[in-house]
Amino acid sequence: MKKQPNARVRLAATGAAAVGLLLAGCGLQPAASYVPEADPGLIQPVEGLPDDAKLTVTSKNFTEQLILGKIAVLATKVAGFEVTDLTNVPGSQPARELLLSGQAGMTWEYTGTGWIAYLGQSAGIPDKQEQWQAVHDADLANGVTWGDPAPLNNTYAFAIRSEAAEELGVDSISDIAALPVEERTFCLEAEFNSRPDGMNPMLEKYGMPRGDPNGVPDANVGIYDTGAVYSATDAGECNFGEVFATDGRIDSLELTVLEDDLAYFPAYNAAPVFNTEALEEYPELVDIFAQVSPLLTDEELRKMNLAVDVNGQEPADVAFDWMVGKGLITAPE
Repeated sequence: MKKQPNARVRLAATGAAAVGLLLAGCGLQPAASYVPEADPGLIQPVEGLPDDAKLTVTSKNFTEQLILGKIAVLATKVAGFEVTDLTNVPGSQPARELLLSGQAGMTWEYTGTGWIAYLGQSAGIPDKQEQWQAVHDADLANGVTWGDPAPLNNTYAFAIRSEAAEELGVDSISDIAALPVEERTFCLEAEFNSRPDGMNPMLEKYGMPRGDPNGVPDANVGIYDTGAVYSATDAGECNFGEVFATDGRIDSLELTVLEDDLAYFPAYNAAPVFNTEALEEYPELVDIFAQVSPLLTDEELRKMNLAVDVNGQEPADVAFDWMVGKGLITAPE
């Protein structure tokens, strides 16, 4: 089970110390640099790539980031790079510092994280393309270049038991407003309940004011520890649980994610992000990841996260199997 199910703004408490360790060059070693051997598939060796072309790939240390990091390692290895695997870095800020300093050439990052956590903006942008363009343009000044975003959007969402979705006839958050008040029951984490861009303004936008007897009475909202929302929703303690859109427990518990049809939640699309100097040296990286990004959807990441968090598979093996299944790489004969 992921200890940090969403990358976003939650920077590690030990970030400053870890950054100092990284930038001091104290020999940080990845916890698990293993990836299976792979041969080219749709991703082919780069023509004319120097024999000594090197790239360091980094990622944060929660499940989804480990999977994405291993995908990047495999993709660049089969393309002909000598890859240093620096995935599994403890926290957002240390991974960011590796990229800024040039100690890493590539990572996967979330647009909302870049915009809010790194660039200091007060609120995210719900429109996915607008959010990507904003963070892309602003981060160029920091020597960071964002590649095209993947469809996967690891943002907040609301989910319901699939059988309850059919019984109540709900597909979107707007549909909740058409239900009787007694059916508008919610399970939330404490953070989402209290944050200024969390539950209360969401209910206002969808026409169900918090505390209003004709909206969502306070008694209809239950507060749970991180992660417990999923099991509480599955157990029917509420109809609607606050989740993260790419969490594998959505599939394992057979929950249905509701459409955010009024686009309330900010965009947290994953994108390949490069140290600009590294990208200028190897512009072919753009084409490599342009073959990968379009295939990374919420549904695909939920399956992969499930394979690691519930089924106990290694992130590298999950990444390998997914890439082979998509034809991006092939298993050696």
